Amino acid sequence: QVQLVESGGGLVQTGDSLRLSCAASGRTFSAYAMGWFRQAPGKEREFVGGISTSGGRTYYADSVKGRFTISRDNANNLVYLQMNSLKPEDTAVYYCAAARFSFGDTVVRGSHNYGYWGQGTQVTVSS
Repeated sequence: QVQLVESGGGLVQTGDSLRLSCAASGRTFSAYAMGWFRQAPGKEREFVGGISTSGGRTYYADSVKGRFTISRDNANNLVYLQMNSLKPEDTAVYYCAAARFSFGDTVVRGSHNYGYWGQGTQVTVSS
């Protein structure tokens, strides 16, 4: 069974930075694409971005492009979400997710392709 545990959330001010981490266990981490999602109160879950198995390919939602960076450490089964220039509209619970299947070295989009989810970590950006 795949387990994902996020950490690094918190309360910050507009313009600050945070780095979220996600520790994975339970299967060969490097064989599966990873993604980050977020959900704000009263809103649908949003795909923030994803990273391919090698880490060489990434994709970001327009709302975070240029501010957020996803990376992974396959040796230690970790994936990161570096968030810079945070805005109040970035306030949400952030979830790490692992692809349901091995799609090769490509970014996986669409929440239906993700089969494993972390418990989420709260990020609050004050104005």
